[in-house]
Amino acid sequence: MTRTCLITGAAGGIGRALIAELATPGTRLIAVDLPGSGVTGLGVLGLECNLSDEGQILSLWRQLDALGEKVDVLVNNAAIGPTMAPTVDTDLAHFRLTLRTNVNGPFLMAREAARRMTEGGAIVNTASLAGVLGNPTRNAYAASKAALISMTRSLACEWAGRGIRINAIAPGYVRTPMVAALEAAGKADLTAVRRRIPMGRLARADEMAAAIAFLASDKARYVTGAILGVDGGWMSFNQPGEAHPPATEVPADELARPEAAPGPRRVVITGAADGIGAAIAAHFVAAGDQVFLLDRNAEALSARTATLGPQATALACDVTDDAAVDAAFARIGTLDILVNNAAVADSFKPALEQDFADLDRTLEVNLTGAFACAKAAIPRMAPGQGVIVNIGSIAGLVPMAPRHAYGASKAGIDILTRCLAAELGPKGLRVATVAPGYIRTPGVAALEVAARIDAAAIRTRIPMGDLGRPEDIAEAVAFIASPAASYINGTLLSVDGGWNAFGSAGAAS
Repeated sequence: MTRTCLITGAAGGIGRALIAELATPGTRLIAVDLPGSGVTGLGVLGLECNLSDEGQILSLWRQLDALGEKVDVLVNNAAIGPTMAPTVDTDLAHFRLTLRTNVNGPFLMAREAARRMTEGGAIVNTASLAGVLGNPTRNAYAASKAALISMTRSLACEWAGRGIRINAIAPGYVRTPMVAALEAAGKADLTAVRRRIPMGRLARADEMAAAIAFLASDKARYVTGAILGVDGGWMSFNQPGEAHPPATEVPADELARPEAAPGPRRVVITGAADGIGAAIAAHFVAAGDQVFLLDRNAEALSARTATLGPQATALACDVTDDAAVDAAFARIGTLDILVNNAAVADSFKPALEQDFADLDRTLEVNLTGAFACAKAAIPRMAPGQGVIVNIGSIAGLVPMAPRHAYGASKAGIDILTRCLAAELGPKGLRVATVAPGYIRTPGVAALEVAARIDAAAIRTRIPMGDLGRPEDIAEAVAFIASPAASYINGTLLSVDGGWNAFGSAGAAS
């Protein structure tokens, strides 16, 4: 079945990379950009449109209807870049034009696409870190990107019931003609920029395209309302000084995608005997990797490993036992990927009834155990190849009473990820968090049987109207750990059916 993808801003750096990334068998591409941009010469159906003009947008969709073109995926990538002008020197007409192009245009494109999309449609917006962090003299651009991020979340909540997902990426500095123009005009010092990024380089356009392609794919079927930072660790660095030693020349990885390391990867997964951990292990085994499963339940772990075949190795290990962790990683030796998945639920007791023991039990497994495994794994990872994926939770983003210890542990995981990303980025190691929402696992089923959660009420709180599957988390982890996510460092990807995007009163679905 043919999938049709419409890309705006298609003649620019990220747009051209998107055409290359999405040009797969069974995909039809439609490229849209300004008149005179060269969009009609990209080798796909090219259409000219000024997205700051409502009439031109409506005319574009009438043209598509006349051609009989359906749209399954919309990538709102077009934007006016920052002027870098002081506030008092910013022309109000340009401020308004930036909002019309970067906010109104994507909204109208999304509205018209959604009117024509069937269930399974996807919209991905190209936002920016400028919409998350303050930037002097970037008022119009930054405000427009913050608006686009908010709109991404609100549309995700509104259209989840129709089976349409909406997400965004928030790029840092990308080596594109737009950034090159800023450098040529003396408005950006790229050598200083590289020193500010833990990974020590700008992104390539293909790295943005790969993130967009994942969010637009069925592999991200439970991801909606998410804002995925693709910034090399920029947002994770929070101290004076430089995040990376000065580069004497443009880094090679900034200019071209490096070749992937040959052979199967060596993957360690904690809490792997069942649920999410088991699904992650099965995914890496299916990809041909050598997988080491760690869990304190030796019997369940042995049974799980037997189902996965000779690529899987069982290592009974309690992540709260420092000596056991050291011994397990000594047996494993070198590794490429660590997935910190081991976790326990909290006691669900009111705060007035909780004590040190209640807190210690949860924090020891969920946070200290993850740190211990990371500490053991880092010296065994080759520079430039290692990836750590920490499994967080929506409870770390939107705390839930009386789950104080669990929420605290998962909030700690998010910041632990960012600290590690800032520290390890210069060594060529990446760290990221995947934050599940409610996932249909044996652990969640047990909580429901014990009347600790109300599954029916939970479903109404999820914009997509249902719990996720362990395989949804496995797909996200596999992407984050892959070369396709090579500029994702320190960021958090929510896989929650839109839970974290919903901020209204009442039911979400």
